[in-house]
Amino acid sequence: MTRVRLSVNGKEYRLDVPAARRLLDCLRHDLELTGTKEGCGTGACGACTVLVDGEMISSCLLPAVMADGREVVTIEGVSQDGEPSALQRAFVERGGFQCGICTPGQILAARALLEETPDPSPDEVTRWMAGNLCRCTGYYKIVEAVLAAAGEGRAADERA
Repeated sequence: MTRVRLSVNGKEYRLDVPAARRLLDCLRHDLELTGTKEGCGTGACGACTVLVDGEMISSCLLPAVMADGREVVTIEGVSQDGEPSALQRAFVERGGFQCGICTPGQILAARALLEETPDPSPDEVTRWMAGNLCRCTGYYKIVEAVLAAAGEGRAADERA
């Protein structure tokens, strides 16, 4: 067992985990944050995407010990004061989800994109989101949701 210190969604945790325990399992089983989903288990589908120090990470590939001392954001940490974020609202309003399995990873990938590129083009969104697979939506609604959230961010900046 190895002791790890994680900051997850702004809350500090100290856990003893097996050295080979994946961050995904640590989040889902040890911390009971079940929003992060396992899809393929090989880092190819994006369902388990979380942000580690602001970077998109496939949590099914990262040993929890490699997240020691780092800031992890899961889908549970995206809302603001218990209210859905602009990105989450856009996914709901624009139909950017159907079954919901990929949605947490899609939203975290989109958040990383908008933090890096606040005003992306449709092509930039499509390229960025290519690592997050969806079997239900056909992607058009996901791209539309990300662009809508970006537009809401621009409007908020203009009001400020």
